[in-house]
Amino acid sequence: MPSMTRMRFLSPWIYRLARISIGIVFIWAGGVKLIDPSAFARVLSTYGLLPEALLAPVAIGLPLTELFAGVGLVLDLQGSLKVISGLLFMFLALLGYGILNNLKVDCGCFSTEEMAVQNSLHWAVLRDVALLFVVLYLFLWQRTQKQACRCW
Repeated sequence: MPSMTRMRFLSPWIYRLARISIGIVFIWAGGVKLIDPSAFARVLSTYGLLPEALLAPVAIGLPLTELFAGVGLVLDLQGSLKVISGLLFMFLALLGYGILNNLKVDCGCFSTEEMAVQNSLHWAVLRDVALLFVVLYLFLWQRTQKQACRCW
């Protein structure tokens, strides 16, 4: 018999709230970048990882991916959580690269004003790790639901 704490932890309402919250974060992040893709391309170029020819496609494609994955997560579409977790791991790798190379760059996460914040890359890592913990909770919730449905 599951304990009350576990039942609350695995409540469908917590799952929905977490899923919709993460989805909105990704919709917002993608939407902000799509408003001004040239500004996002400039941010991407400061990392020095992409050839010039790929800056524009990535500056449009990455925010579109964030936007669609966020919408998919809000609607609880299959695969969207995996896309979002992949994006988070990619963002953490990029932020780690920026920190290790002591780059004085904007993380490019939500707005171009983030660069004004001192240690913005460090704060972005902490934010993405927090988001990753919520994503891990979502995976755990989904897994427990699949196991609960295997009652023959």
